[in-house]
Amino acid sequence: MTEFNKVFLDTAPLIYFLDDDIHFGGKMRDILEYILNSGKKMITSSVTCEEYLVFPYRTANREKADVFFEFTDDCHIDILPITVEIAKKAAAIRAQYPHFKGMDALQLATAVHEGCDVFLTNDKQLCQFKEIKCITVEDWNL
Repeated sequence: MTEFNKVFLDTAPLIYFLDDDIHFGGKMRDILEYILNSGKKMITSSVTCEEYLVFPYRTANREKADVFFEFTDDCHIDILPITVEIAKKAAAIRAQYPHFKGMDALQLATAVHEGCDVFLTNDKQLCQFKEIKCITVEDWNL
């Protein structure tokens, strides 16, 4: 793994961990332990909240929603708002990468705006983005 100081956590990796995904849950546990033990900073955005909370709200599972916020608090993962500056950056990203979805561009823009070294995702398409090192859960080497 390349050196980093701050990692942005996209939604899918958090879902894998919190839902104990059969394919990537264990790997995400190992990645999170590595990051926490190394004292590196982790952030995500309010987009992640929106994306993660859809299922708990749809199924009226308040406990699952609460677990998300307990997890981010316990792991000191900052959840950042989308600002006008981040929205502008996301628009520029979508202009350059027109096949990127709006939510993905907002996530990438937040990571760039906050000076993250790594963007952890599982969307291989986002690895085309060159302003930050994007790496998939599958490709993260401990």
